Order: sequence, then C-alpha cells, then structure tokens
Amino acid sequence: MGKLTHFNSQGEAHMVDVGDKPVSQRQAVAEGSIYMQADTLKLILEGKHKKGDVLGIARVAGIMAAKKTADLIPLCHPISITHIEIDLQPRKGDNAIYCRAVTETRDQTGVEMEALTAVQIALLTIYDMCKAVDRGMKITDIQLLEKTGGKSGHWTRR
Repeated sequence: MGKLTHFNSQGEAHMVDVGDKPVSQRQAVAEGSIYMQADTLKLILEGKHKKGDVLGIARVAGIMAAKKTADLIPLCHPISITHIEIDLQPRKGDNAIYCRAVTETRDQTGVEMEALTAVQIALLTIYDMCKAVDRGMKITDIQLLEKTGGKSGHWTRR
C-alpha cells in the first residue's frame, strides 16, 4: 500500500505537484445506480414528468459536473477534459437507472475524480427531479471501474 499523497511531511493537506509528470492519454470509467419505485421509473420512461426529460437533463448535469470537479474537490487539479460520455440505462426489473461515465484527457494527472463526480451528479439530478413523487430513492454502488494512462498504467476493478 502506498502513502497518501495529499499530505506533506508535516501532515498538512497540500495539492500534489504534477508539474514534472509527463502528459499522457488517460481515461476513467465509473458507475452507479439509483433505485426507485416502479411508478417513478415509469413516469421517467414515458416522458410524463412535469419537469421535462429527466434522463437528458441528468446527462447534461453529469457532463457539467465532470468539467467542474476541481471546483468541488479542494485538492483536485483542474484538467482539460477531451471527452465525456454519460450513459443512463433504465433497469426495469430492478426499478433502477444505471449510470456509466467515461472521461478522457491528455494531461499530467488522471480523470478518475471527474468520472466519479459525473456519476454522482447525474444520479443526484434524477433524485432532485423526482423527489416530489419518490423521496425514498436510493443512490448506490458508485465506484471506479477502470482507469488507464499515467505512471500507474492500467487498473481494472475485479
């Protein structure tokens, strides 16, 4: 197990210096789900929600969130994101919507935080838009699935 990099030798929080790291192609994939009542999922899928296209708005929210990650997480580096893909898949058998986010960059640090933030905010947007009809929705299983690039190379969840 490696050491925590966001603390200096005095134990104080600091932003990691990535200035000497080489630029490389990097990608991260994250996922999560939101579970809800069957009627809530039906309302979303039939497009009858009075607030509009729930999944379309959640997708845009996830994209915007990935781009704003460094503004939300104090020691996260602002990076140039070259690609963001948000996939929202209804799972009728589970009364859920599954979210998968892929983020990419050519930079000196990775895009894992951006992928995880995109998933969280896309799912929170669904919650926000549907809370009036279903406050019991549950957001769960948010996790990094894979990351490529950089010094540590390729990592995949097993």
